[in-house]
Amino acid sequence: MTDVATARRSRITPEREAELYGAVLDLLREVGYDALTMDAVAARTRSSKATLYRQWGGKPELVVRAMRHTKPGAVGEIDTGSLRGDLHALVSREDDCVMEQNSALMRGLAMAMHTNPDLRQVFREQLIEPEMAEFGRVLQRAVDRGEVRPDCPALDFVVHMMVGGFATRALIEDQPPTRAFLTSYIDAVVLPALGAPTH
Repeated sequence: MTDVATARRSRITPEREAELYGAVLDLLREVGYDALTMDAVAARTRSSKATLYRQWGGKPELVVRAMRHTKPGAVGEIDTGSLRGDLHALVSREDDCVMEQNSALMRGLAMAMHTNPDLRQVFREQLIEPEMAEFGRVLQRAVDRGEVRPDCPALDFVVHMMVGGFATRALIEDQPPTRAFLTSYIDAVVLPALGAPTH
């Protein structure tokens, strides 16, 4: 399936692909997932709808690929030599403005996933599961270094804690997530829960 999708996408240049993804994200911000149509993407990008379907298969795949395209690299490649350094590096990859934009997008997509099982499935397969596997590499290195006990019960909930800190700040404080907030949250909540060094 992935090989077929890759073969389909390879007909579009990386520059054109980036342009399409940017337009998809702009439309998502403007109208939300439910109101976003392949017709609107085709008009915005001066593409044919047939080309979009041939390359991506449908709206869920196109939207999730656009979200993936904005990610600044594999989480598992972060290796500063300490878990605290790795988690701080993770939240430092995007500036506060980008983080605020992504937070708003994710809130909208989270709502859409409740009523669109096809979007939820593609999102899980192409974003959540790969990200969790990458994050697992970061945590395993911390265990291997002796920073975290291998039987620490909080290990299974680190992703939940990180997503919680990112997603709930707007809900609780009516503020977007920022680097300063997330690094403080990591030091005050995530690392202590893991029994890992906080300095």
